[in-house]
Amino acid sequence: MTTDRIWSYAPGSGHAEGQDLTGFTVAASDGTIGHVAREAAPHGMRHLVVDTGVWMFARSVLVPAGIVTGVDPRARRITLACTGSVAKAAPRFRTDSETMDRGYLTTVGDYYQRRPPRGATAA
Repeated sequence: MTTDRIWSYAPGSGHAEGQDLTGFTVAASDGTIGHVAREAAPHGMRHLVVDTGVWMFARSVLVPAGIVTGVDPRARRITLACTGSVAKAAPRFRTDSETMDRGYLTTVGDYYQRRPPRGATAA
């Protein structure tokens, strides 16, 4: 995954430009992790803020658009190319202002790019 691709929905993911994903259920490769609280794309770095509810002690996580592998508008469900533990271990999301901070977003993108591709095992 190149740096630019981490911030863009993959072709074939089912994402349609202009589609509002707010409220969609978010599923990692090993189960549901929450729902989309909001979308943002500052600096061209498109991402989702996922409210995990009680799953991770009511914390939110930021997920770059390039991690989305599927969008099912009928089921209002998004699938990710990572496990729940990978999302949980992502750089901590604390405030809304971080979604506008290029440095924080770069750190998050770098984190997800270092993860093994879906279905691969870490070395």
